[in-house]
Amino acid sequence: MSTPIKTKMTPRTLVVRILLIIVAIIGLYVGGIKVWHALHHESTDNAQVEARMVPILSRVSGYIQTLNVEDYSIVKKDSLLAVIDDSEYALELAQMKADLLQAETDVENARASLSNAQATVTSAKSNSEVIAAKKDKAQQDYQRDLSLYKDAAITQKQLEDSKANLDIVSRQYEATADEVKVAQSRIAVADAQLKKAQAIIEVKKAGVEQQQLKLSYTKIYSTSDGKIGKRNIDVGQFVQAGTPLFTVVNDEDFWVVANFKETQLEHLGVGKEAILTLDAYPDLKIKGKIVSFSDATGAKFSLLPPDNATGNFVKVTQRIPVKVEIEDLAAVKDKLRAGMSLDVSVKY
Repeated sequence: MSTPIKTKMTPRTLVVRILLIIVAIIGLYVGGIKVWHALHHESTDNAQVEARMVPILSRVSGYIQTLNVEDYSIVKKDSLLAVIDDSEYALELAQMKADLLQAETDVENARASLSNAQATVTSAKSNSEVIAAKKDKAQQDYQRDLSLYKDAAITQKQLEDSKANLDIVSRQYEATADEVKVAQSRIAVADAQLKKAQAIIEVKKAGVEQQQLKLSYTKIYSTSDGKIGKRNIDVGQFVQAGTPLFTVVNDEDFWVVANFKETQLEHLGVGKEAILTLDAYPDLKIKGKIVSFSDATGAKFSLLPPDNATGNFVKVTQRIPVKVEIEDLAAVKDKLRAGMSLDVSVKY
């Protein structure tokens, strides 16, 4: 029988085998960790950092006169960002104030007319009272003369003169009564003119206040602290009311929206802890927790949401936006930017 030949293991072969064993052990260890992690965590890389994006709009039209910001510059709340040329608005305001002054003058004239009408009524009533007294006396004189005439104490001419005087005074009384009525109607007209002039004043005041408001809109202020995004305008450019000039990113608050598959929701819940890993800083592990779930899938917010009632239906796993709050935000806020991509892992 032949004796088997034993090959002698060289040191190099031994090292290679040891290295292969080590690599296999490491591979098994890493694979085991990944399997254990997958069995106890729900993860997604469909996530991004969110922040409040505050658009700065022009509320009036005009030419940009001054700009106090550049791209990505830091701004504070109520800081002046831009100024629109207010020359036309100032001229319109001056004209409106002049119109208001004229309207106030018209009110004074209307008040004077009302006072005159009231004085005329008083005078007409006084005159009517005088004529009424004369009429009473003329009536008494006529009755007395009529009695005297019957007794042949006076002539017929004297009686006729007394009757004529009574007729004249009666007509004068009727005329003064008509004058009182006319004067009283003038009071109503003057009072209506006064109310009209006062209403015009209120309209003019509202116009002045509105124009002052427009004039204030020519100065555009920041509504929050943050950073300016890309500037869309320059000095001398004409902007329409409602034109977005730039956007202020509020850097005081950041959060994460992670789009988990609907099949992953079974193990997720409000208050669950999450580990956030930014693509920009893969070695930085940020702690967070789930605070809310969207009541609609992300596809429902798209311009053309899918309709499963169509004939060519293909079932697609939908994703649900999940809001994750960042713990100890102050420590990592300087590294966060709205729109950054990251991985989110939630332990269950």
